[in-house]
Amino acid sequence: MRPNSTQEFHELIRMAHGSGANEVGIIDAREVPVLDSLANLCGETPCGAFGLGKNCPPHVSGPDGFRELMKRMRYALVFRIDVPEAVMFSDDRNEVFGLVQETVAAMENTAIQMGYPDSKGFAGGSCKTIFCHDHAACRVLSEQGTCRNPTRARPSMSGFGIYVRELLEKAGIPPDKRNVRQDDQEPMTWVAGLVMLGGTTDRR
Repeated sequence: MRPNSTQEFHELIRMAHGSGANEVGIIDAREVPVLDSLANLCGETPCGAFGLGKNCPPHVSGPDGFRELMKRMRYALVFRIDVPEAVMFSDDRNEVFGLVQETVAAMENTAIQMGYPDSKGFAGGSCKTIFCHDHAACRVLSEQGTCRNPTRARPSMSGFGIYVRELLEKAGIPPDKRNVRQDDQEPMTWVAGLVMLGGTTDRR
């Protein structure tokens, strides 16, 4: 089920497009697909950032925690940003993931101001790798202080078992972007961000 209140989320949609989103969709929060097996992959085939940041496994609540979060939410806003495939295999990939993280963080804050107090943003990539790669350790995990980037860093969808490809499909967004741009025949792929919109006072 898609909400009929698209106009209500005009500002959030504008923010996503302003950050480079090619597609934006909104669905009922209860439709977000979550698979335990996907979250388990973080530990079974470590990405290199496993355990290094507070927003990645095993330091997050995982699929069970996300399912509890879904109960307090009304809508899920997801966006897709198309990216040249070569960029995601270069040192510039952290810049792309940083953009997604900062975008969902800003949208989360705007959603809270709109009257969705429990809204939460989720992105891709490790906040440690993206924002704190020059630091030896996550300040939170090392108990040396608070997060260095609380207004920018958000949890990775992978650690919660969110099935991003199916999420995009449910939102009416084609996820298969391993194609080429017509102008220069450059192979393309994509990254995505998610903002869960809701709060205990507005769940109907």
